[in-house]
Amino acid sequence: MNDAAITEQVIVIRGRKVVGGVAEGEALVTRDRISGWGGIDPRTGTVIETRHELRGQSFAGKVLVFPGAKGSSGWSAMFHMTRLMNSAPAAFLFNEMTTKMALGAVVTHSPSMTDFERDPLECIETGDWVRVDADRGVVEITKKKTPGDRP
Repeated sequence: MNDAAITEQVIVIRGRKVVGGVAEGEALVTRDRISGWGGIDPRTGTVIETRHELRGQSFAGKVLVFPGAKGSSGWSAMFHMTRLMNSAPAAFLFNEMTTKMALGAVVTHSPSMTDFERDPLECIETGDWVRVDADRGVVEITKKKTPGDRP
């Protein structure tokens, strides 16, 4: 038996529940705010906004980690459509609470959190596995393995 134990790095952060529930999935992280109206394709959950760092990537079934919403009140309508089309994020983790962000989280029905003790943009990377327990106010981040990591 190999004496060198490989342990996964797990980070736990706490925050405030916006929408309750528990979900987990791969993280999709951006430092850019996301525009709902004209910025996403609700059929696929793909970011279509020109010059957005996630352009062409889908958040469907992923834990979306981002600063917050931008644009018009159409934000919540577009994210509501993602729920109806089964392309919504599994969960939202965001830094700035606005009315459009709150309403978007509510109509999407995805567990959502904000007001973290530690900035999720600083400790979560795209590809990390994230478990969001909004009811308890706990986010567990299992860091992705890098190509040089041992199995």
